[in-house]
Amino acid sequence: METTMQQRREAVVTGRTMRYRPLNLARWIIWGLTAFLMLVMPLFFSGGFAITLMSQMGIMIIFALSYNMLLGQTGMLSFGHAVYAGLGAFIAIHVLNMVGAGKVWLPVSLLPVVGGLAGAFFGVLFGYVTTKKSGTTFAMITMGIGEMVFASSLMFPDFFGGEGGISTNRMVGDPVFGITYGPGRQVYYLIAVWCLLSMVAMYAWTQTPLGRIANAVRDNPERVEFIGYNTQRVRYLVLILSAFFAGISGALSAINFEIVSAENVSAVRSGGVLLAAFIGGAGVFFGPVIGAVVFILFAVALSDLTKAWLLYLGLFFVLMVMFVPGGIASLLMMQVPLLARGKLRRMLPDYGRAAAAGLVLLAAVILTVELIYKVQVDSANGTTMSLFRIGFDAGTVTPWLVAAALWVAGLLACRAARTRVRATWDKVQAEMTGGTA
Repeated sequence: METTMQQRREAVVTGRTMRYRPLNLARWIIWGLTAFLMLVMPLFFSGGFAITLMSQMGIMIIFALSYNMLLGQTGMLSFGHAVYAGLGAFIAIHVLNMVGAGKVWLPVSLLPVVGGLAGAFFGVLFGYVTTKKSGTTFAMITMGIGEMVFASSLMFPDFFGGEGGISTNRMVGDPVFGITYGPGRQVYYLIAVWCLLSMVAMYAWTQTPLGRIANAVRDNPERVEFIGYNTQRVRYLVLILSAFFAGISGALSAINFEIVSAENVSAVRSGGVLLAAFIGGAGVFFGPVIGAVVFILFAVALSDLTKAWLLYLGLFFVLMVMFVPGGIASLLMMQVPLLARGKLRRMLPDYGRAAAAGLVLLAAVILTVELIYKVQVDSANGTTMSLFRIGFDAGTVTPWLVAAALWVAGLLACRAARTRVRATWDKVQAEMTGGTA
Protein backbone atom coordinates (compact mmCIF):
# COMPACT_ATOMS: atom_id res chain seq x y z
CA MET A 1 0.00 0.00 0.00
CA GLU A 2 2.89 2.31 0.75
CA THR A 3 4.26 1.65 -2.73
CA THR A 4 0.89 2.51 -4.26
CA MET A 5 0.72 5.83 -2.39
CA GLN A 6 4.22 6.69 -3.55
CA GLN A 7 3.28 6.01 -7.17
CA ARG A 8 0.25 8.27 -6.83
CA ARG A 9 2.40 11.08 -5.46
CA GLU A 10 4.81 10.73 -8.37
CA ALA A 11 1.90 10.91 -10.80
CA VAL A 12 0.67 14.11 -9.20
CA VAL A 13 4.11 15.65 -9.31
CA THR A 14 4.53 14.62 -12.91
CA GLY A 15 1.20 16.20 -13.76
CA ARG A 16 2.41 19.50 -12.35
CA THR A 17 5.65 19.45 -14.30
CA MET A 18 6.06 22.60 -16.37
CA ARG A 19 6.99 22.18 -20.00
CA TYR A 20 9.61 24.43 -21.54
CA ARG A 21 8.68 25.90 -24.89
CA PRO A 22 11.71 27.17 -26.83
CA LEU A 23 11.69 30.74 -28.08
CA ASN A 24 10.89 31.07 -31.79
CA LEU A 25 13.82 33.31 -32.63
CA ALA A 26 13.08 33.45 -36.36
CA ARG A 27 9.59 34.82 -35.70
CA TRP A 28 10.93 37.57 -33.46
CA ILE A 29 13.55 38.47 -36.06
CA ILE A 30 10.93 38.74 -38.81
CA TRP A 31 8.64 40.95 -36.75
CA GLY A 32 11.60 43.04 -35.59
CA LEU A 33 12.77 43.57 -39.16
CA THR A 34 9.24 44.51 -40.20
CA ALA A 35 9.04 47.18 -37.50
CA PHE A 36 12.55 48.40 -38.34
CA LEU A 37 11.73 48.74 -42.05
CA MET A 38 8.58 50.69 -41.27
CA LEU A 39 10.63 53.00 -39.08
CA VAL A 40 13.50 53.74 -41.46
CA MET A 41 11.79 53.68 -44.88
CA PRO A 42 10.91 57.41 -44.79
CA LEU A 43 14.55 58.20 -44.08
CA PHE A 44 15.62 56.69 -47.40
CA PHE A 45 12.52 57.57 -49.43
CA SER A 46 11.71 61.05 -48.21
CA GLY A 47 9.97 62.44 -51.29
CA GLY A 48 6.31 63.38 -51.14
CA PHE A 49 5.31 60.75 -53.69
CA ALA A 50 7.25 58.04 -51.86
CA ILE A 51 5.62 58.93 -48.52
CA THR A 52 2.17 58.84 -50.13
CA LEU A 53 2.97 55.53 -51.78
CA MET A 54 4.12 53.93 -48.52
CA SER A 55 1.09 55.29 -46.66
CA GLN A 56 -1.25 53.68 -49.17
CA MET A 57 0.70 50.44 -48.90
CA GLY A 58 0.21 50.40 -45.14
CA ILE A 59 -3.54 50.96 -45.51
CA MET A 60 -3.80 48.28 -48.17
CA ILE A 61 -1.83 45.79 -46.08
CA ILE A 62 -4.40 46.05 -43.28
CA PHE A 63 -7.26 45.80 -45.76
CA ALA A 64 -5.78 42.77 -47.55
CA LEU A 65 -4.97 40.94 -44.32
CA SER A 66 -8.49 41.55 -43.04
CA TYR A 67 -9.87 40.13 -46.28
CA ASN A 68 -7.60 37.12 -45.99
CA MET A 69 -9.18 36.30 -42.63
CA LEU A 70 -12.18 35.41 -44.77
CA LEU A 71 -10.59 34.00 -47.92
CA GLY A 72 -7.37 32.37 -46.79
CA GLN A 73 -8.17 31.44 -43.20
CA THR A 74 -11.87 30.50 -43.43
CA GLY A 75 -12.42 29.84 -47.14
CA MET A 76 -15.04 32.59 -47.59
CA LEU A 77 -14.86 34.29 -50.98
CA SER A 78 -16.36 37.77 -50.61
CA PHE A 79 -17.13 40.27 -53.37
CA GLY A 80 -18.24 43.03 -51.02
CA HIS A 81 -15.51 43.47 -48.44
CA ALA A 82 -15.14 47.16 -49.31
CA VAL A 83 -18.49 47.73 -47.60
CA TYR A 84 -16.91 47.40 -44.15
CA ALA A 85 -13.85 49.49 -44.95
CA GLY A 86 -15.94 52.13 -46.71
CA LEU A 87 -18.64 52.43 -44.06
CA GLY A 88 -15.95 52.52 -41.38
CA ALA A 89 -14.33 55.36 -43.31
CA PHE A 90 -17.62 57.27 -43.54
CA ILE A 91 -18.31 56.94 -39.81
CA ALA A 92 -14.72 57.95 -39.02
CA ILE A 93 -14.81 61.04 -41.22
CA HIS A 94 -18.11 62.17 -39.70
CA VAL A 95 -16.60 61.78 -36.22
CA LEU A 96 -13.52 63.69 -37.34
CA ASN A 97 -15.71 66.54 -38.56
CA MET A 98 -17.51 66.52 -35.21
CA VAL A 99 -14.13 66.75 -33.48
CA GLY A 100 -13.27 69.72 -35.66
CA ALA A 101 -16.57 71.39 -34.77
CA GLY A 102 -15.90 70.90 -31.08
CA LYS A 103 -18.89 68.57 -30.54
CA VAL A 104 -16.82 65.63 -29.31
CA TRP A 105 -13.26 65.13 -28.09
CA LEU A 106 -11.13 62.43 -29.65
CA PRO A 107 -7.44 62.34 -30.62
CA VAL A 108 -6.91 61.81 -34.32
CA SER A 109 -4.55 58.94 -33.52
CA LEU A 110 -7.49 56.99 -32.03
CA LEU A 111 -9.83 57.57 -34.96
CA PRO A 112 -9.01 54.11 -36.44
CA VAL A 113 -10.67 52.60 -33.36
CA VAL A 114 -13.88 54.39 -34.36
CA GLY A 115 -13.57 53.05 -37.90
CA GLY A 116 -12.91 49.55 -36.60
CA LEU A 117 -15.93 49.59 -34.30
CA ALA A 118 -18.09 50.91 -37.14
CA GLY A 119 -16.84 48.17 -39.44
CA ALA A 120 -17.55 45.55 -36.74
CA PHE A 121 -21.06 46.96 -36.25
CA PHE A 122 -21.88 46.56 -39.93
CA GLY A 123 -20.19 43.16 -39.82
CA VAL A 124 -22.69 42.17 -37.12
CA LEU A 125 -25.54 43.57 -39.20
CA PHE A 126 -24.67 42.22 -42.64
CA GLY A 127 -22.75 39.17 -41.49
CA TYR A 128 -25.82 37.70 -39.82
CA VAL A 129 -27.38 37.48 -43.29
CA THR A 130 -24.37 36.60 -45.41
CA THR A 131 -22.94 33.83 -43.21
CA LYS A 132 -26.21 31.89 -43.25
CA LYS A 133 -24.83 30.38 -46.45
CA SER A 134 -21.35 29.40 -47.55
CA GLY A 135 -19.46 28.87 -50.79
CA THR A 136 -20.79 30.41 -53.98
CA THR A 137 -24.04 31.48 -52.32
CA PHE A 138 -22.11 33.49 -49.73
CA ALA A 139 -20.09 35.16 -52.49
CA MET A 140 -23.24 36.15 -54.38
CA ILE A 141 -24.92 37.54 -51.26
CA THR A 142 -21.87 39.67 -50.46
CA MET A 143 -21.90 41.00 -54.00
CA GLY A 144 -25.56 41.93 -53.64
CA ILE A 145 -24.98 43.71 -50.34
CA GLY A 146 -22.03 45.56 -51.85
CA GLU A 147 -24.15 46.81 -54.74
CA MET A 148 -26.94 47.74 -52.32
CA VAL A 149 -24.62 49.85 -50.18
CA PHE A 150 -23.06 51.47 -53.25
CA ALA A 151 -26.51 52.40 -54.57
CA SER A 152 -27.43 53.77 -51.13
CA SER A 153 -24.38 56.04 -51.22
CA LEU A 154 -26.06 58.02 -54.00
CA MET A 155 -29.54 57.87 -52.44
CA PHE A 156 -28.60 59.30 -49.03
CA PRO A 157 -26.40 62.35 -49.70
CA ASP A 158 -26.66 63.64 -46.14
CA PHE A 159 -24.59 60.73 -44.88
CA PHE A 160 -22.57 59.75 -47.96
CA GLY A 161 -22.11 63.22 -49.44
CA GLY A 162 -23.47 62.31 -52.87
CA GLU A 163 -21.06 62.10 -55.80
CA GLY A 164 -18.63 64.54 -54.19
CA GLY A 165 -18.28 62.56 -50.97
CA ILE A 166 -17.45 63.90 -47.51
CA SER A 167 -14.29 65.97 -46.98
CA THR A 168 -12.54 66.82 -43.74
CA ASN A 169 -9.47 68.38 -42.17
CA ARG A 170 -7.24 66.03 -40.20
CA MET A 171 -5.44 68.91 -38.43
CA VAL A 172 -7.94 69.26 -35.59
CA GLY A 173 -7.40 69.57 -31.88
CA ASP A 174 -4.30 70.63 -30.01
CA PRO A 175 -0.97 69.18 -31.16
CA VAL A 176 0.42 66.35 -29.01
CA PHE A 177 4.22 66.52 -28.76
CA GLY A 178 4.11 68.79 -31.81
CA ILE A 179 2.26 66.21 -33.92
CA THR A 180 -0.47 67.85 -35.99
CA TYR A 181 -0.76 65.23 -38.77
CA GLY A 182 -0.31 68.00 -41.28
CA PRO A 183 2.93 66.70 -42.84
CA GLY A 184 2.64 63.47 -44.81
CA ARG A 185 5.45 61.86 -42.81
CA GLN A 186 3.48 62.16 -39.57
CA VAL A 187 0.48 60.54 -41.24
CA TYR A 188 2.73 57.76 -42.54
CA TYR A 189 4.02 56.93 -39.07
CA LEU A 190 0.45 56.88 -37.74
CA ILE A 191 -0.48 54.43 -40.49
CA ALA A 192 2.68 52.39 -39.85
CA VAL A 193 1.91 52.04 -36.13
CA TRP A 194 -1.65 50.91 -36.79
CA CYS A 195 -0.47 48.65 -39.59
CA LEU A 196 2.03 46.90 -37.33
CA LEU A 197 -0.47 46.58 -34.48
CA SER A 198 -3.10 45.18 -36.83
CA MET A 199 -0.66 42.72 -38.39
CA VAL A 200 0.38 41.44 -34.95
CA ALA A 201 -3.25 41.17 -33.82
CA MET A 202 -4.35 39.30 -36.94
CA TYR A 203 -1.39 36.95 -36.73
CA ALA A 204 -2.11 36.31 -33.06
CA TRP A 205 -5.71 35.52 -34.03
CA THR A 206 -4.51 32.74 -36.33
CA GLN A 207 -2.97 31.02 -33.27
CA THR A 208 -6.19 31.13 -31.23
CA PRO A 209 -8.77 28.33 -31.02
CA LEU A 210 -11.13 30.40 -33.19
CA GLY A 211 -8.41 30.81 -35.81
CA ARG A 212 -7.71 27.07 -35.78
CA ILE A 213 -11.35 26.08 -36.05
CA ALA A 214 -11.72 28.62 -38.88
CA ASN A 215 -9.04 26.69 -40.76
CA ALA A 216 -10.99 23.50 -40.09
CA VAL A 217 -14.18 25.12 -41.44
CA ARG A 218 -12.23 26.06 -44.55
CA ASP A 219 -10.85 22.56 -45.09
CA ASN A 220 -13.73 20.30 -44.02
CA PRO A 221 -16.91 21.99 -42.74
CA GLU A 222 -18.82 18.69 -42.60
CA ARG A 223 -16.36 17.18 -40.16
CA VAL A 224 -16.43 20.35 -38.06
CA GLU A 225 -20.22 20.05 -37.81
CA PHE A 226 -19.84 16.37 -36.93
CA ILE A 227 -17.61 17.08 -33.93
CA GLY A 228 -20.12 19.58 -32.57
CA TYR A 229 -19.11 23.04 -33.82
CA ASN A 230 -21.53 25.47 -35.44
CA THR A 231 -19.83 26.45 -38.71
CA GLN A 232 -22.23 29.34 -39.30
CA ARG A 233 -21.28 30.83 -35.94
CA VAL A 234 -17.59 30.44 -36.72
CA ARG A 235 -18.02 32.20 -40.09
CA TYR A 236 -20.06 34.93 -38.40
CA LEU A 237 -17.44 35.64 -35.74
CA VAL A 238 -14.62 35.66 -38.27
CA LEU A 239 -16.51 38.09 -40.50
CA ILE A 240 -17.07 40.47 -37.58
CA LEU A 241 -13.37 40.45 -36.72
CA SER A 242 -12.45 40.87 -40.37
CA ALA A 243 -14.85 43.82 -40.67
CA PHE A 244 -13.24 45.41 -37.61
CA PHE A 245 -9.79 45.47 -39.20
CA ALA A 246 -11.27 46.55 -42.54
CA GLY A 247 -12.85 49.49 -40.70
CA ILE A 248 -9.44 50.42 -39.29
CA SER A 249 -8.04 50.56 -42.81
CA GLY A 250 -10.99 52.69 -43.90
CA ALA A 251 -10.45 55.20 -41.08
CA LEU A 252 -6.75 55.45 -41.93
CA SER A 253 -7.72 56.07 -45.55
CA ALA A 254 -10.02 58.90 -44.43
CA ILE A 255 -7.17 60.47 -42.46
CA ASN A 256 -4.72 60.07 -45.31
CA PHE A 257 -6.87 61.43 -48.15
CA GLU A 258 -9.16 63.67 -46.08
CA ILE A 259 -12.10 62.63 -48.26
CA VAL A 260 -14.40 59.62 -48.48
CA SER A 261 -16.70 59.02 -51.45
CA ALA A 262 -18.93 56.35 -52.93
CA GLU A 263 -15.84 54.79 -54.53
CA ASN A 264 -14.80 53.56 -51.08
CA VAL A 265 -17.72 51.10 -51.00
CA SER A 266 -17.68 50.20 -54.70
CA ALA A 267 -17.14 46.82 -56.30
CA VAL A 268 -13.89 48.14 -57.75
CA ARG A 269 -12.44 48.46 -54.25
CA SER A 270 -13.69 44.97 -53.31
CA GLY A 271 -12.16 43.54 -56.47
CA GLY A 272 -8.88 45.28 -55.75
CA VAL A 273 -8.46 43.68 -52.34
CA LEU A 274 -9.33 40.29 -53.84
CA LEU A 275 -6.58 40.74 -56.42
CA ALA A 276 -4.10 41.80 -53.74
CA ALA A 277 -4.83 38.77 -51.55
CA PHE A 278 -4.67 36.32 -54.44
CA ILE A 279 -1.54 37.76 -56.05
CA GLY A 280 0.35 37.68 -52.77
CA GLY A 281 -0.92 34.26 -51.76
CA ALA A 282 -4.00 33.66 -49.61
CA GLY A 283 -2.59 30.45 -48.18
CA VAL A 284 0.24 32.16 -46.29
CA PHE A 285 -0.19 34.86 -43.65
CA PHE A 286 2.33 37.29 -45.19
CA GLY A 287 1.04 36.66 -48.72
CA PRO A 288 -1.51 39.51 -48.67
CA VAL A 289 1.24 41.83 -47.41
CA ILE A 290 3.22 41.14 -50.58
CA GLY A 291 0.08 41.36 -52.69
CA ALA A 292 -0.88 44.72 -51.17
CA VAL A 293 2.55 46.17 -51.99
CA VAL A 294 2.41 44.85 -55.57
CA PHE A 295 -1.15 46.10 -56.08
CA ILE A 296 -0.33 49.62 -54.87
CA LEU A 297 2.72 49.68 -57.14
CA PHE A 298 0.43 48.90 -60.06
CA ALA A 299 -2.41 51.21 -59.03
CA VAL A 300 -0.34 54.22 -57.94
CA ALA A 301 3.19 54.05 -59.31
CA LEU A 302 2.48 52.38 -62.65
CA SER A 303 -0.65 54.45 -63.27
CA ASP A 304 1.55 57.55 -63.32
CA LEU A 305 3.68 56.04 -66.07
CA THR A 306 1.05 54.59 -68.39
CA LYS A 307 -2.70 54.79 -68.90
CA ALA A 308 -2.76 51.07 -69.68
CA TRP A 309 -1.89 50.04 -66.11
CA LEU A 310 -5.16 48.16 -65.67
CA LEU A 311 -4.26 46.01 -68.66
CA TYR A 312 -0.88 45.19 -67.14
CA LEU A 313 -2.53 44.36 -63.82
CA GLY A 314 -5.02 42.08 -65.58
CA LEU A 315 -2.28 40.30 -67.51
CA PHE A 316 -0.25 39.85 -64.34
CA PHE A 317 -3.25 38.40 -62.52
CA VAL A 318 -4.00 35.98 -65.36
CA LEU A 319 -0.40 34.78 -65.40
CA MET A 320 -0.48 34.29 -61.63
CA VAL A 321 -3.67 32.21 -61.87
CA MET A 322 -2.25 30.09 -64.69
CA PHE A 323 1.28 29.46 -63.45
CA VAL A 324 1.46 30.40 -59.75
CA PRO A 325 -2.01 29.80 -58.26
CA GLY A 326 -0.53 29.84 -54.77
CA GLY A 327 0.64 33.43 -55.16
CA ILE A 328 4.06 35.02 -54.80
CA ALA A 329 4.34 33.76 -51.22
CA SER A 330 4.11 30.16 -52.40
CA LEU A 331 7.15 30.70 -54.63
CA LEU A 332 9.09 32.04 -51.66
CA MET A 333 7.98 29.20 -49.39
CA MET A 334 9.17 26.66 -51.95
CA GLN A 335 12.71 27.98 -51.50
CA VAL A 336 12.76 27.58 -47.71
CA PRO A 337 13.62 23.82 -47.71
CA LEU A 338 16.35 24.47 -50.28
CA LEU A 339 17.77 27.27 -48.15
CA ALA A 340 17.68 25.10 -45.03
CA ARG A 341 19.53 22.28 -46.79
CA GLY A 342 22.03 24.56 -48.51
CA LYS A 343 20.73 23.71 -51.98
CA LEU A 344 19.45 27.12 -53.02
CA ARG A 345 22.78 28.14 -54.54
CA ARG A 346 22.36 25.29 -57.03
CA MET A 347 19.22 26.95 -58.34
CA LEU A 348 20.45 30.53 -58.47
CA PRO A 349 22.17 30.38 -61.92
CA ASP A 350 19.06 28.92 -63.53
CA TYR A 351 16.86 31.41 -61.70
CA GLY A 352 19.04 34.18 -63.10
CA ARG A 353 18.65 32.88 -66.65
CA ALA A 354 14.90 32.58 -66.19
CA ALA A 355 14.73 36.15 -64.86
CA ALA A 356 16.70 37.46 -67.84
CA ALA A 357 14.40 35.63 -70.25
CA GLY A 358 11.41 37.00 -68.40
CA LEU A 359 12.72 40.55 -68.74
CA VAL A 360 13.05 40.13 -72.51
CA LEU A 361 9.48 38.85 -72.72
CA LEU A 362 8.30 41.67 -70.46
CA ALA A 363 9.94 44.20 -72.76
CA ALA A 364 8.06 42.63 -75.68
CA VAL A 365 4.74 42.90 -73.82
CA ILE A 366 5.32 46.52 -72.79
CA LEU A 367 6.42 47.61 -76.26
CA THR A 368 3.45 45.88 -77.92
CA VAL A 369 0.88 47.28 -75.49
CA GLU A 370 2.21 50.83 -75.69
CA LEU A 371 2.38 50.72 -79.48
CA ILE A 372 -1.20 49.52 -79.76
CA TYR A 373 -2.39 52.09 -77.23
CA LYS A 374 -0.63 54.91 -79.05
CA VAL A 375 -2.00 53.95 -82.47
CA GLN A 376 -5.55 52.99 -81.43
CA VAL A 377 -6.29 55.38 -78.54
CA ASP A 378 -3.88 58.30 -78.57
CA SER A 379 -3.21 58.76 -82.28
CA ALA A 380 -4.93 62.16 -82.22
CA ASN A 381 -1.84 63.53 -80.48
CA GLY A 382 0.46 62.10 -83.12
CA THR A 383 2.31 58.79 -83.35
CA THR A 384 5.60 60.00 -81.93
CA MET A 385 6.29 58.46 -78.53
CA SER A 386 9.09 57.51 -76.16
CA LEU A 387 9.65 54.39 -74.09
CA PHE A 388 12.50 53.84 -71.65
CA ARG A 389 13.75 57.29 -72.74
CA ILE A 390 14.00 56.12 -76.36
CA GLY A 391 12.00 58.16 -78.88
CA PHE A 392 10.44 56.59 -81.99
CA ASP A 393 7.44 56.80 -84.29
CA ALA A 394 4.69 54.22 -83.69
CA GLY A 395 3.43 54.79 -87.23
CA THR A 396 6.56 53.27 -88.77
CA VAL A 397 7.36 49.59 -89.17
CA THR A 398 10.62 49.60 -87.19
CA PRO A 399 9.23 49.50 -83.62
CA TRP A 400 6.79 46.74 -84.62
CA LEU A 401 9.66 44.65 -86.00
CA VAL A 402 11.57 45.21 -82.78
CA ALA A 403 8.55 44.08 -80.77
CA ALA A 404 8.22 40.94 -82.91
CA ALA A 405 11.90 40.15 -82.45
CA LEU A 406 11.60 40.57 -78.69
CA TRP A 407 8.59 38.24 -78.66
CA VAL A 408 10.46 35.53 -80.52
CA ALA A 409 13.63 35.90 -78.45
CA GLY A 410 11.70 36.09 -75.17
CA LEU A 411 9.51 33.04 -75.85
CA LEU A 412 12.47 30.91 -76.94
CA ALA A 413 14.56 32.03 -73.98
CA CYS A 414 11.71 31.41 -71.52
CA ARG A 415 11.13 27.92 -72.91
CA ALA A 416 14.81 27.02 -72.62
CA ALA A 417 15.07 28.55 -69.13
CA ARG A 418 11.96 26.70 -67.97
CA THR A 419 13.45 23.39 -69.10
CA ARG A 420 16.73 24.05 -67.30
CA VAL A 421 15.01 25.18 -64.09
CA ARG A 422 12.81 22.09 -64.03
CA ALA A 423 15.76 19.75 -64.66
CA THR A 424 17.86 21.35 -61.92
CA TRP A 425 14.89 21.42 -59.54
CA ASP A 426 14.24 17.70 -60.06
CA LYS A 427 17.91 16.89 -59.40
CA VAL A 428 17.97 18.96 -56.22
CA GLN A 429 14.73 17.39 -54.97
CA ALA A 430 16.09 13.92 -55.70
CA GLU A 431 19.25 14.70 -53.75
CA MET A 432 17.26 16.02 -50.81
CA THR A 433 14.96 13.00 -50.81
CA GLY A 434 17.84 10.58 -51.11
CA GLY A 435 19.87 12.45 -48.51
CA THR A 436 22.90 12.92 -50.76
CA ALA A 437 25.06 16.03 -50.58
